Amino acid sequence: MPARKVRNGLVGLAGAVAAAYVFEALQYKKTAAIGFDLQSRPALDDPKFRYVLESLSGAPVREGNKIDVLRNGHEIFPAMLEAIKSAERTINFATFVYWRGEIAPEFADALGERAGAGVEVNVLLDAMGAAKMEKPLVEKLRDAGAKVEWFRPPHWYSIHKSNNRTHRKILVVDGQVGFTGGVGIAEEWTGDCETPDNWRDTHLRIEGPVVRDLVGGFQENWSEATRCILTDGHLGDIEAFENGAAAQILRSSAGKGSTNAEELFYAAISCARRNLWLTTAYFAPRRAFVLALIDAVKRGVDVRILVNGPHIDKEVVRQAGRSSYDGLLEGGVKILEYQRTMLHAKTMVVDGYWATVGSINFDNRSFSLNDELNLSVWDEPLARKLQDHFKLDLEDAREVTLDEWRSRPAAQVVKERSSALLRREL
Repeated sequence: MPARKVRNGLVGLAGAVAAAYVFEALQYKKTAAIGFDLQSRPALDDPKFRYVLESLSGAPVREGNKIDVLRNGHEIFPAMLEAIKSAERTINFATFVYWRGEIAPEFADALGERAGAGVEVNVLLDAMGAAKMEKPLVEKLRDAGAKVEWFRPPHWYSIHKSNNRTHRKILVVDGQVGFTGGVGIAEEWTGDCETPDNWRDTHLRIEGPVVRDLVGGFQENWSEATRCILTDGHLGDIEAFENGAAAQILRSSAGKGSTNAEELFYAAISCARRNLWLTTAYFAPRRAFVLALIDAVKRGVDVRILVNGPHIDKEVVRQAGRSSYDGLLEGGVKILEYQRTMLHAKTMVVDGYWATVGSINFDNRSFSLNDELNLSVWDEPLARKLQDHFKLDLEDAREVTLDEWRSRPAAQVVKERSSALLRREL
């Protein structure tokens, strides 16, 4: 093929991609203030609220689950590695981030050892998020017998999906014990946020019937990457725990309309009665969510948002989120910026009874562009523990006041407004 034709073809392809991006950016701007109208606002402990979430997501609320909250790498990684080492039949592991540091080969060694012992080990890595993973570790896993696949690697024929990643974090062992939350496999997540190099995060260890739905979250991405549907050793009956918690796995994927993630958060905000405490790594809400949070304050809800301070790894997201501070602070929402290290947790606790934890950030990338997964729980002891963690984090946070915010330098305003132009991608 002549070079000119190739060049013209590439130019045409680039033009088409650019045109599609501009169209979707304009569409996002046009619809940013459009929210949802709830015909009624059931309390979160009312069965009607469960029915709302089930109807929106198509996922059942399952009774009888045992769920443990894990805080930071010093609790999260030992629990995950212990589960991996106990595997007898199957391990399904999906992650967005697999970078470097001593923890990276430790996970590879544990997974590889089980694969070598005859356990079916399936590892799914996002081709963009895990691009930093050292290739010898991938080879080591494959040599041991593990199946390692990349989710949506770059190809010309799938360029339309290149901006839609799987941000899910899933580990399921023998179809019985599961983990999900915000943690990635990298040195940054080790320790107990002792220094700015050790990140703050929250993960969950899960047993009970809802683990089967966690497998479904893995299966959805695995089947796309491999064209293989998992059955034996991955799915089966799981006995419920007496007096266990009610829980629901919510899966969300990119779509042209509203997504399950958006609907979940909007419904919870709209139905809050007393308090709503949100922790998020990346906060860049569209106008509709700003209005929903302000409306909650008007109803008498104590709304607190804990976001990153100076240690965030993506400053552009922080600045884009700050562009919404004016309206939120004027509306009575309390905004607190975490000062100790990078805050990577994604949790929301409402009315001391319901909570959701997972991979969903409070931004358009999580709400509309990525594949995400959260576990929602109806359980006062778990909600209370997450509230205790929130209070502990507040000791290392600084509240942003309206007077202070209104007196910020003009250069800061420019940063916010310029970053906000990219909000659709953040």
